[in-house]
Amino acid sequence: MRFPPPTHLVILVNGERAHVETLREEVAVALEPLGLRLSPAKTQVVHMGDGFNFLGFRIRWKRKRGTNKWYVYTFIADRPVRSLKAKIRALTHKTSQQDLAYVLTRLGQIMRGWANYFRHAVAKDTFSKLDHFTWWRLVHMLRARHGWNWGQVYRHLAASGQWRIAADGVEYFRIKGVTVSRYAYRGNKIPNPWLTANPV
Repeated sequence: MRFPPPTHLVILVNGERAHVETLREEVAVALEPLGLRLSPAKTQVVHMGDGFNFLGFRIRWKRKRGTNKWYVYTFIADRPVRSLKAKIRALTHKTSQQDLAYVLTRLGQIMRGWANYFRHAVAKDTFSKLDHFTWWRLVHMLRARHGWNWGQVYRHLAASGQWRIAADGVEYFRIKGVTVSRYAYRGNKIPNPWLTANPV
């Protein structure tokens, strides 16, 4: 027997909570013939001012700093950040004896894919903090591995005049250098399959 895969759905409503509750029942009825149903545990009704998590993003309506204008912002939720940090910690433990080139390669693969997924959010500050976090994890790992003091750290990592960590041609991937490209609103350009050419 095959089961339909989980479907993620967000419905935005311009109205009162009562309107949302009524619409939720209508959506449940519309989904039933498709073999889908709303999960009571996961279906929530929230105000956009409080925000909600969706596919790793935190979507929230808030006032733009320095203005009286309100916009919908897409941030990175806390859970994906914690998950990424756990993977970074596992690769950069002080007692790790894994080849440095392998560690840098895996970090680059993980962080590059993660950043490409989240680069359309308000992510610049998060990327910068993650870069700082990862850099110092690597520095402390190398210090412990080689018994370097801070002078030796400087001598080995800043010998070229700029700070860099590399091994066998593999250089540390700087996630803070990923370009953040915010999505532009295009809702009125997306075809609506429910609109008819000759409405009655």
